[in-house]
Amino acid sequence: MLAATVRVARDLDLAEECVQDAYLAAMDAWLRQGVPANPGAWLTTTAQRRALNAHKRASTLRSKLPLLVVPDAADDAEPDDIPDDRLRLVFTCCHPALAREAQLALTLRLVCGLTTAEIARAFLVSEPTMAARVTRAKKKIAAARIPYRVPSAEELPDRLDAVLTVVHLVFTTGHAAPVGDALVRSDLVERALDLARTLCALMPDEREAVGLLAMMLLHDARRATRIGPDGRLLRLEEQDRSRWDAAQITEGLRLVRAALRGGKPGRFALQATISALYAEAPTYADTDWGQLRDVYDLLLAVWPSPVVALNRAVVVSMLPPPAGGPAVALSLVDALAEDARLAAYHYLPATRADLLHRLDRPAEAADAYRQAIALCDNAVERAFLSARLAAV
Repeated sequence: MLAATVRVARDLDLAEECVQDAYLAAMDAWLRQGVPANPGAWLTTTAQRRALNAHKRASTLRSKLPLLVVPDAADDAEPDDIPDDRLRLVFTCCHPALAREAQLALTLRLVCGLTTAEIARAFLVSEPTMAARVTRAKKKIAAARIPYRVPSAEELPDRLDAVLTVVHLVFTTGHAAPVGDALVRSDLVERALDLARTLCALMPDEREAVGLLAMMLLHDARRATRIGPDGRLLRLEEQDRSRWDAAQITEGLRLVRAALRGGKPGRFALQATISALYAEAPTYADTDWGQLRDVYDLLLAVWPSPVVALNRAVVVSMLPPPAGGPAVALSLVDALAEDARLAAYHYLPATRADLLHRLDRPAEAADAYRQAIALCDNAVERAFLSARLAAV
C-alpha cells in the first residue's frame, strides 16, 4: 500500500498519512458496508485518492512541498517495465545521497513496516535517535528531489550493492525474527523473495543478484523443519531433511552454479555456495566441513565481517584436531568477543556456551548461556537457550 501510494503522492510523509487515513476510513466503511472482496485494493485505492486530493487542495503550494519529482513520461512507462512498486521504494531508500545506515533504517521502516523501536533495537541506538535518523533521511530525499523510480542502467552500479544488502536484511529479519513470539516472519521472507526475483528479472546477468536469490531459496527451503511439533527450535542436525522443500533446493542449486560462472564470486554468491554445501549434504554428519571452511575464508577476504568470522568458527569446531575442534574454535570466538560490533549479538555468547559445553566446562557454559538469554529478544530462541542452560 505504501509503495503504491508513494508513486501517486511523490512524498513519503504524505503517503504514510494517506495510508493511515485509508485504514481509518476502512474501520468506518467496512463496519457499515462489510469487508470488500479485495480489501488490499480498496485500501490502496482509497490511500491514492487521498493523496491526489491533497495535491489538488494544495495546488498553489505544490512548489513548496517536499516532492519526489518524477517526469510524467517516466511515470507512464515504468509500471509496464517494473511491476513492483516496492522495488521502486527500495531503490529510492538506497539512493547514494543517503548514508548506508540511513538506507537500511529507511528500508526497514517503509518497506518492511518495522516500528521505529524495533529498528532502534536492531541498530543498538535509542528510539529517539532512530526516529531522528529516519526523519532526516526522508527530508534529504525531498531536498535532493530523489525520484521514485528504478535508476537507469548507468546508475545501477552505484546502488546495486545497497539494494542487495537491504533485500538481504529484509530476508534475515524475517528468517530469524530479532523480536517477538515467532521465529519466522513469513511476510518478510516472502517479500524479500519477491524483491529478489524482480531484481533477477531486471538484471538477469548480475551474478550477485542471482547469488542472493539462491542463498535465500536454500535457507528458506528448511522453513517447515526449523520448529518441532512442540514449538521447540530445532538445530540443523535435528531437522528432518526429507521435509525440506526439494523444488526450492533444486532451483537454488541451479542459481548457485549460475552465480559462480564468469569470474571471481562476490559475497552473495559465496554465501549461496555455503548454503548449497549444507543443502547438498545427505546428513549433518556428512557435511563437507573442510570445503565450508575454505569458502568462508574466501568470503572473509571479500567481506571481513565479524559475523562471518563467527560462523566460520562454528565450522572450524567440526573439523578434526589439530586444525579444528571445539578448543580451536573457542579461541577464535574469544578473540571475536573483543569486537565491539558483537557486544549485543546474542549468537556470540550462545556459540561460546555450546563450545564450552562440548569441552565439558559446564559452569562457564552456563554463564555464557545466561549472557545469551539476556541479549535475546525472540521468545523461541530464548526458550531454546533456557533449555540448553537447564541441560548444563
